[in-house]
Order: sequence, then C-alpha cells, then structure tokens
Amino acid sequence: MLLTIITFIIVLSVLVFAHELGHFLTARRFGVKAEEFGFGFPPRAFGVYKNPEGKWKFVWGGKEVADSPETVYSINWLPLGGFVKIKGENGENESEQDSFASRSIGQRAMMLSAGVVMNIVLAAILISAGFMMGLPQALDGSLDSGARISDRKIQVVQVVKNSPAELAGLQLGDTILSIDGNEFADFEELQAYVNARIGKVLDYRIGRGAETLAEKITPVVMAETGRGGIGIAISEIGLVRYPWQLAIWQGVKTTLILTWAIMVAFYELIKGLIFGQGVTADLSGPVGIATLTGQVARLGFIYLLQFTALLSINLAVINFFPFPALDGGRVLFLIIEKIKGSPVKKEVEGAIHNIGFALLILLVLVVTFRDVGRFSAIQNFINKIF
Repeated sequence: MLLTIITFIIVLSVLVFAHELGHFLTARRFGVKAEEFGFGFPPRAFGVYKNPEGKWKFVWGGKEVADSPETVYSINWLPLGGFVKIKGENGENESEQDSFASRSIGQRAMMLSAGVVMNIVLAAILISAGFMMGLPQALDGSLDSGARISDRKIQVVQVVKNSPAELAGLQLGDTILSIDGNEFADFEELQAYVNARIGKVLDYRIGRGAETLAEKITPVVMAETGRGGIGIAISEIGLVRYPWQLAIWQGVKTTLILTWAIMVAFYELIKGLIFGQGVTADLSGPVGIATLTGQVARLGFIYLLQFTALLSINLAVINFFPFPALDGGRVLFLIIEKIKGSPVKKEVEGAIHNIGFALLILLVLVVTFRDVGRFSAIQNFINKIF
C-alpha cells in the first residue's frame, strides 16, 4: 500500500507540474508576470527570487515578497505537483501592462489552454521514450514497418465481474504462462483449448510481475460470447521498439489517436447521461486511480510510463471541458466576452466558478466513497489506521 501511495504522489506531481509549467511558460512568453511558480502546494517551505538589484535572495515560509520584480520560485510542503500564481488572473490590475487581465482575449485563451497542451506534449514525450525502450503493444498486425518486437506473451486485458477468473483473483495485466502445462503460441489457440474443456478444472500458471501464481479455474459458457471461457479478454502483447527517429513519430501519432479515443469516450459518456442511458463506463476517482497506479507499477517501469501518459491525456481532456472552474470553463467565459463585446462581471464569473468547483469536489467525494467500497486493499488499509 505504501508503494501505491508513493507512486501515485510521484505520478500526480509530474502531471500537475507539467500542466502548471504550461501556464507559466506561456505567461512569460506574453510578458505577463508570474508572481510565484512553486513545486508542490502551499504552505511554502522556502523560495528564491531576484531583487531589484538582480541578486538572488531566499524567502522562508509564507512571508510576503514585496521587492521582487520577477517570479518567486518556491518549494512547498504538500508534494503534489505545483502551481503558478499569475498577476491579474482573477481580473485585477487590468491597467498594468504585465497583468493577465490587460491582455487580449486571444492571448488570455492561449495562456489558459497552455496547461492542457503541455499535458498532451508530456504524453507524447513519454510514449516516444517508451517506444525507444520498448513499449507494451497489442500485436494485431497494425504495427508500422521498422518495429522490433520482443517478449511476446498472452496478457489479460479485461476481467469480467463475477466470472470464474475474477473469483480466482485474476487481474488486469496478468500473463497466462500455461494451462495444464501447455504453452500457447497465440491467443486463438488458447481460446480454442479452453472452449473445448467447459466444466473441467484447468491448471493455470499466471505471471504477475516477478511472481508466478498457480490457479485452478473451471471454464463455463460465457453469456457474452456463447463460448467456453473463464471471463477474461486476452491479447497477444509484445514489447515494441522503434529507432529513435521513428519512435518520436510513433509517440506523436499514438498520442493523437489516444486523445481522440478518449474524447469520443467522454462524448458517449455524457450523451448516455443526457439521454438517460446511465453511466456505461467504469468511473474512478483519486482513490481508484491510486490503486490502479499501484497495480501498474508492480508490472514494471515501462507499464507505469505508459499509464502516466494515458493519465496525462485524460487530465488534458477533462480540464478542457467547458465547465466552471476548469480551464475550458474559463475559456468559455472568454468566448462569451468576445461575443457580447464586454466581459462578464467579475463577481458573477467568480461565483459561477466557485459553484463549479464545489460541484467538482462533491463529485470527487462521491466517486471516492464508491472507490473505497470497491477496492478491498483500501478498506484493509483504512481498517488498520482506525
């Protein structure tokens, strides 16, 4: 559990820090003052800044810095990502040239969108690096020329609820090493073997990270397929590696494909809610994501790298929703300002963002409560504490 918590904090910190770095760099590019750029969240431990004479000075704790014409770079006590405090970001100091509020609608929109763009860029960098080292990919015949494949294996990519596989404890990412001592060259051969032995107890050897597990599982006729199975979806997986110049292109291409796929998935989710079809996707909050992060970390560094890239894209897409308190919601207010020719009153916009933030926190709490009920490891951890 401790590994899960530490890994989750590191992953979340990388994602949030990259997001805030996007806002910071774009603000600096447009000549807008970033009053503070910090690693972690306040309260501040210490910071450094240049005074008017151009000398670097330290500031300890949360002491106000009055003599800094530039940015205070700080280290803060809560190690979760980072933050940037941009001058005039809430509409103040509109008459000052280095204020966010003084800039054109286009420049403000670019500064607000820069965090989302940076998360997409981070995902592309991580996936490109993964392809240089060897990234887990489904070997479905769609790989481009130049790919070098190693470490082929049959991997569990989904576990059906209340199935024999779930009851036996199989998990996402497990590798099927053999069944009844038989090793299989591809997943179709494995499926045929299981389908021919409905009702018989089969001896599975399962790889999970560095562990090898033995499980006895009895295939049944699955309602989803009408064939014999234990309730898993499997795929032939291999580590796919490209030369560095191809790896960069593959990283960018894969990031764009994943971004589009995630956008479509959210569209289907929202459409289902609007038309009363319910939530078809399995949602997870911070607790669920932390648990998944721990599970992925146990599979190995390259899997964690891939998962972090996927989370970064999800963060980008969610943050650009036109919902109050999110970056997309703030851009929406700029669009309204452009259409009506004047900004929405600060008090009204502030109140709407506060309500939106409260609703987001409520959603996080509801999903977190649901996650705690779903993940037994978290329940056990909480029971040990209390």
